[in-house]
Amino acid sequence: MNFQEISNKRRSINFFDTDKDVTEAQLSQIVELAANTPSSFNLQPWNLMVLRNPEEKEKLKSLAWDQPKVVEAPVVLIVLADKAGWQEGHSTFEKNWQEMLKSGSMKLEQREWFLNATKSLYDWSPEANLAFAAKNTGFFAMSLMYAATSLGLETHPMDGFDHEAVRKAFKIPDNYWVPLLLAVGTMKPGLKLHPAKWRKKYNEIVVSF
Repeated sequence: MNFQEISNKRRSINFFDTDKDVTEAQLSQIVELAANTPSSFNLQPWNLMVLRNPEEKEKLKSLAWDQPKVVEAPVVLIVLADKAGWQEGHSTFEKNWQEMLKSGSMKLEQREWFLNATKSLYDWSPEANLAFAAKNTGFFAMSLMYAATSLGLETHPMDGFDHEAVRKAFKIPDNYWVPLLLAVGTMKPGLKLHPAKWRKKYNEIVVSF
């Protein structure tokens, strides 16, 4: 499929086939395709918790408006946005720095500049921390959905859940914001989809002031 086909085919599916699994190979491919997503300074402030265990999914369902897809989908991802991902000493920050040195895109003497640049962008308010994490992780989450579609799978992003209760129930550290849950699987057989929802057109999106 080309991108136009993927974009047109992707739908948010509410009911999944409980007899069809998502293999580890498929999930790995989805995640690694999505890992090509661009991010601020390539800091990639995203992580995933993968839920397959029925008991874990039942626990999540009780915190997510009792949505059936949480337990029907073979895989549910808790998408994590790392508010601390820009900080010196963070494992991804430091690996990114080392990789930039190896590639020649940065030089050792630019370390202080790099530290100051990230700090000035993301440390001037709690809102800036959250915006950094949620914005970049949102890009990643959309890539996960398109990647799944490209492999013939279906997804549904969920914002309907108790954020703090999910963080507590799954022992998610304070540096993470949970922007969404993502169900991944195969559409339930015989499910009749409603027509695709309306989307803004070009002249409704582009504005001037």
